[in-house]
Amino acid sequence: MHNYAAVDGLELINSAKEVFDIEANSVLKLKERLGEDFIRAIEIIYSSKGKVVVTGMGKSGLIGRKIASTLCSTGTPAVFLHPAESTHGDSGIISRNDVVIAISNSGETQELLNLLPLIIRFNVPIIGITGGLNSTLAQKSDVVLDISVEREACPLNKAPTASTTVTLAMGDAIAVCLLKKRGFSYEDFLLFHPSGSLGKGILYKVGELMVAGEKLPLVSQEVSFSDAIRTVSEKRLGTALLIDENSKLTGVLTDGDIRRAVIKHPDVGNLKVKDVMTKNPKTIGINELCAKALAVMEKYSITSLAVVDESGSPIGLLHIHDLLRAGVV
Repeated sequence: MHNYAAVDGLELINSAKEVFDIEANSVLKLKERLGEDFIRAIEIIYSSKGKVVVTGMGKSGLIGRKIASTLCSTGTPAVFLHPAESTHGDSGIISRNDVVIAISNSGETQELLNLLPLIIRFNVPIIGITGGLNSTLAQKSDVVLDISVEREACPLNKAPTASTTVTLAMGDAIAVCLLKKRGFSYEDFLLFHPSGSLGKGILYKVGELMVAGEKLPLVSQEVSFSDAIRTVSEKRLGTALLIDENSKLTGVLTDGDIRRAVIKHPDVGNLKVKDVMTKNPKTIGINELCAKALAVMEKYSITSLAVVDESGSPIGLLHIHDLLRAGVV
């Protein structure tokens, strides 16, 4: 029979806070231990011509899977190898150009140690992530990254909690540093996430979805306010692009600008459009990703963007409705 203790809500909240404190402090102490070993680990992975093989048992293995996944999505090819399965043929996934990240808090996980002779025989660099700095794993590794913790967040100091959090943080640090070293861009990230909210519509560039040619609502900034309104109405895009005598974009006239002008100027007969236009509008280039255009629209709470060439002349108009239809949002 189990002896269940009566625990009230306040005690539960305090226990949760204690877990957060222990794990947060463990990560902060990890930061203090970073040094040449970490730099060497990054250089080994960066200079490798193969992939990263991440391996670990139990909770370390679960964290290892996430590390491998994060590496893949940030530009470093990686796979996860289950050490217990490795001795039944799966070790064939390791090639001589690879790098192995071996994870074991104790550094004495037997299934992992059984895999080490094969890795060493291939002369594959081993980056050991362990809290056992004098362990077998540490001794066999080319580089050791210290993920030791003073105690687990588990009150029994048994269940891997703080140690797995620290391991995950170390893996994230490795992935992010490699991302920066490779010059991995926002566009690269989206290309690695073509499905879901991270990369929906990634195949589209601005030039593919923008309105151009005869449909483009171009208006001289010198025309009357009334004439500009007529163009907005005729083109049915809710916006007019205003240009100077050199065909450079000087402003836009939106439905909002029209409403504000009518309220401010009851007699609009003598108004020129340049007197009420929005100056210095947000623009984007024709070869930019539509995902970037959407980010600009969201940041500035606008529904369309003027597309300009290198000289600043408008060549298109991208509306949020175009993005909606293409599934970018």
